[in-house]
Amino acid sequence: MRTLWFRFEAALVRAGLRVLHALGPARASDLSGAIARGVGPLLPVSRVADANLRLAMPELDGSARHRIVGGAWEMLGRTVGELPHLARLGRTPSGPGWEIVNEAIVRELAARGGPAIFFSGHIGNWEMLPKVAAEYGIQLSSVYRAADNPLVDAMIGDLRRRATGPGLRLFPKGAAGARAAYQLMAQGGILGLLMDQKLNDGIAVDFFGRPAMTSPSLAILALRFRCPVIPCHVQRLGPARLRLIVEPPLALPDSGDREADIVSLTRRVNAHLERWIRERPESWLWMHRRWPKQ
Repeated sequence: MRTLWFRFEAALVRAGLRVLHALGPARASDLSGAIARGVGPLLPVSRVADANLRLAMPELDGSARHRIVGGAWEMLGRTVGELPHLARLGRTPSGPGWEIVNEAIVRELAARGGPAIFFSGHIGNWEMLPKVAAEYGIQLSSVYRAADNPLVDAMIGDLRRRATGPGLRLFPKGAAGARAAYQLMAQGGILGLLMDQKLNDGIAVDFFGRPAMTSPSLAILALRFRCPVIPCHVQRLGPARLRLIVEPPLALPDSGDREADIVSLTRRVNAHLERWIRERPESWLWMHRRWPKQ
């Protein structure tokens, strides 16, 4: 029964992707964004988003929270609508495509090689990060949460590889993925990490002034290999129009106390994420249960 459901679900997803592909990037982005904004706030998970906003930004009133939750759903819908078009989106000064801020940082890393770590969050359209990196000759491998349906997961992986090239390596979350990421770094690879999700067996580090269980993996790898840690995030400028903002590498702590250095570096990562989210709160995926239940 489960196999039949997976096949049925995959058929629906495949049909939806074909429709989005036929629409073109801007229209697909608009359509998916409008559907998600209309339907998403009605779903029970939107209560999680509202609770997160109450915790993180208590100064907001109900109407502001409602607007941000709707914007977060639209952001997610647009990201889905743009997924079939990733391979077609190129660097351009206007219209569907992308631009970059602080390009020199990326070019320098491409010339020098890894190991290195880019980190970001589920902001704007995070799917663009490996795509843009590939344009500079950087094969950005990623740790990701696999879709529950393996057929759907394979379709998503195929779209990502079309955008970045067949060499893209995707490591599933968990112990096996962590070992694969370590091996990648040891071989001089470049890793992309989305650091804004809860990890139950992580470490408690402040995020919006409240302890949040956060993965220490970035700090562990960065301190082990003493490699560049580069913050970056995507801003949405319009339908399928995106800007990648790259920031200078973080200075790595070296106090002699490994555990303290892990906490210190992880705290700085969370501070960057918080700053980006505060600048454009509607661009973040608030529906994830980031903090413990109150």
